[in-house]
Amino acid sequence: MLVSLNWLREFVPYEGDIQVLGDKLTMLGLELEGIEDPFDSIKDIVVGHVVDCEKHPEAEKLSVCTVDVGGPETVTIVCGAPNVGKGQKVPVATVGTFMPDGMKIKKAKLRGIKSMGMICSERELGFSEDHDGIWILDDAFQVGEKLVDALNLERVVFDFDITPNRADCLSILGFARETALAFDLPLALPPLNLVEGGGNAADEIRILIDDPELCPLYNARILHGVETRKAPDWMRFKLLSLGQRPISNIVDCTNYIMFELGQPLHSFDLDLIEDATIRVAPATDGMKLTTLDNTERLLTANDLLIWDGKKPVGLAGVMGGANSEMHSGSRNVLLEAAVFRPGTIRKTARRLALPSDASYRFERGVDQVMNRFCIDRAAQLMAETSGGTVVSGVVSNEPKPWVDRQHGYRHDKCMSLLGLDLEPEFAKKVFTLEGCVVDDSDPANWTVSSPSHRLDLEREVDLYEEVGRVFGLDQIPAVLPKISKSLNTAQAGGTQYAFLRTVKLWGAGVGLNEAINYSFVGDDDLDRLFLPTEGRVNIANPLSEDQNVLRTDLAPGLLNTLKHNLAQGNFHIRLFEVAKQFLADKTSETETREHNRLGLLLYGPRHASEWPWPTGDVDFLDLKGHVEHLVENHLKLQAPDFSLAEDHAYLEPCVKVSVGETSIGIMGKIKKDIAGFYHAKKDVWLADLDLDTMREMVDTQAIKFAPLPVFPPSRRDVTVIGPATLPAQAIHQAILDAGVSILESVELVTEFIPEGQSEDGSEERNLSFRLTYRHPTKTLKDKQVDKEHKKVLASLEKLLPIRF
Repeated sequence: MLVSLNWLREFVPYEGDIQVLGDKLTMLGLELEGIEDPFDSIKDIVVGHVVDCEKHPEAEKLSVCTVDVGGPETVTIVCGAPNVGKGQKVPVATVGTFMPDGMKIKKAKLRGIKSMGMICSERELGFSEDHDGIWILDDAFQVGEKLVDALNLERVVFDFDITPNRADCLSILGFARETALAFDLPLALPPLNLVEGGGNAADEIRILIDDPELCPLYNARILHGVETRKAPDWMRFKLLSLGQRPISNIVDCTNYIMFELGQPLHSFDLDLIEDATIRVAPATDGMKLTTLDNTERLLTANDLLIWDGKKPVGLAGVMGGANSEMHSGSRNVLLEAAVFRPGTIRKTARRLALPSDASYRFERGVDQVMNRFCIDRAAQLMAETSGGTVVSGVVSNEPKPWVDRQHGYRHDKCMSLLGLDLEPEFAKKVFTLEGCVVDDSDPANWTVSSPSHRLDLEREVDLYEEVGRVFGLDQIPAVLPKISKSLNTAQAGGTQYAFLRTVKLWGAGVGLNEAINYSFVGDDDLDRLFLPTEGRVNIANPLSEDQNVLRTDLAPGLLNTLKHNLAQGNFHIRLFEVAKQFLADKTSETETREHNRLGLLLYGPRHASEWPWPTGDVDFLDLKGHVEHLVENHLKLQAPDFSLAEDHAYLEPCVKVSVGETSIGIMGKIKKDIAGFYHAKKDVWLADLDLDTMREMVDTQAIKFAPLPVFPPSRRDVTVIGPATLPAQAIHQAILDAGVSILESVELVTEFIPEGQSEDGSEERNLSFRLTYRHPTKTLKDKQVDKEHKKVLASLEKLLPIRF
């Protein structure tokens, strides 16, 4: 948003430093992008006086002018303009001056006569498209004065970045309000001196609105006897300072009010409006309308139109129609000032790729209460600049009148959130200066009515923000909050974030790389893994067909990550992902259930480098070891159980992981044909664990404390010879089931398969275990340990088909 300093000063008497103003408004949330001089390109143009003017002796259409530019001597300039003449004040570009188009003025010889500069037209200086002749200036201008000073052009324009919620700051008035608030200055609206010429506008036009939700207000005024011509200089120069190209007095008046007060307006040629009717109604699918840019637009039923009695005459809030455009012969004007539903205007402007200054404001919201003042001021300016007469009365249709919005305000709550200790009077002053009405009869809970131009004040917390930003968010001291914890709170379950962070730290700690994948996948990704279509949550407006549904499983994302890594030449892949799965659920408030899951994926050689490590690829035991380490060692839960599951969609084999009677997930090998699609030439091992269930287990388990052992242990090793098909876990459990009270732990030390035997589990193998014995109250003697150890061995021989 460009803001002219001089224009701003017409509303508020700010005379301070411009950088201070920019900085202050920035701290109020209106970020200053830069300060510009809009007429910097003509800063070297001077006012010249044509002392003498004669026809060029060698060219009939050229004139030889002697021009006084304020220097010690006059200069000779050859000019081709038909309207140049003796005694005129004109803009002159002297030798060495750069023109707005980048051209440098140099000495020249035209038909044998030296020319030491150029007398300029309005188009050459960027003021209009007029190129019929040179620009003849006011005779009162001083010779040699800079043109920008003589015309009193704006030299300071601020460029602010406005957030979408601050629609009230899309005008000079909006910035004047913020300036008055920041520096405690008075605010004055421009004077309204509207003169009506009789008659009754309601007799000449009627206004119909089909849907009040789409158009809560439509005001119209009528002017007769206007003359379309160039707008006065003061208006054109202000518009130029904001980058707006002047067009004509009628159009420029509507643009002037839009930039000054924030209300977009539109002017129709009244004589082109049929049946004396203006109707606001949606289009129908397939309709076409030619807009002011002479482009035919294909419309839908979601587009809002302005109709007369027979045809559409404008695209509401976006652009007028070519069939009702003001032209040089127009004599009667229908002036429109309306309020439209922001979402409707935004969708139309985006779909048609037709952004405009008007749609930019309508789609953010305009001030409904201010509408009447805006149309009256616009009618006044039109009448003054065109010689027309304003017909008495405003034709108005307001099916949905503006209703003041009231919000509660609790000062103590505000201070608590902001971390400040301000008097209530400060907050009351802020609200009052912003145009709010404050009822503080209840000191604990005020009632604050927000003004119609502050559409962003929707709830109580917005009032808290206003107090904070006016005080200065940069002035709020940084104070660490107090945190008090007791032993009771320390034993309570942690937050979900803390639990998930613990799992992520575990993954990084065991050497896995974290994958972060999109929550969106494609139906093809899920179908490829034979996942059910039931429970999928489809995206209403997907970025692409490859991301048209929320993931119901982590596997598609992890497998795509595997595919990407393989394509980049990475064959040692260790991945984990902590993410959500999404399932449709009509009983949920959002119609979607979210579950936290942990995905693990292993692929390739067991070690990243071959030497000095043994060769070999990861297998089921690597994946099983990670799961056991997480559950038993990291989360301190009961050791997990593993059992073969029935057919699975994409795992073969598939192993069910349980803790006690509760299932916590699955693990297994990706089916070969599915793995091949992702360019995997080796086995892909994947686990999918339910983090929500594991968190409940962690939160509900009791923390037990035991004293550290103070007596030395006594260890015995035993090698068990048994069938290779006998699981080591069965031997481990049988040792524990022997019921020896001083047996502290059992560890598998090594496995040995005698030579000549196959490794497929068809014969025998030797498993060595280390048993640790310890008494909690005394030092054990060898005799006692040997006695208990013999009990363990005897129990083993009795329970299992083994020997020693």
